[in-house]
Amino acid sequence: MRFGAFIFPLLALGAGGYFGYHLQTGEHGLKARADLERRKEVLEGELAGLHEVKQRLERDVALLRPESLDPDMLDERARALLNLAHPDDLVMMKRRAPDPTGPLTKR
Repeated sequence: MRFGAFIFPLLALGAGGYFGYHLQTGEHGLKARADLERRKEVLEGELAGLHEVKQRLERDVALLRPESLDPDMLDERARALLNLAHPDDLVMMKRRAPDPTGPLTKR
């Protein structure tokens, strides 16, 4: 048998192996695509949360516009910003979760 008869099939097999490997693990390969799909799902969830925050803020801003000023909303925002309460208000304080490192450990 001639050695030349094996050169083309070996080169074709080598090129196929090279391209197959990079198809699977390359920068634009199947693994990279799967990683991008997972990242896309995470970012879509984050975007949905940001849309909810935006809608809430738009609603709050609409309540503070001069043509539709809500006195309760204005009072609530003023008290929150100034950190004040009316003498007749009932203030309920939230209890914080205990610090897992403890108060006496160095950080």
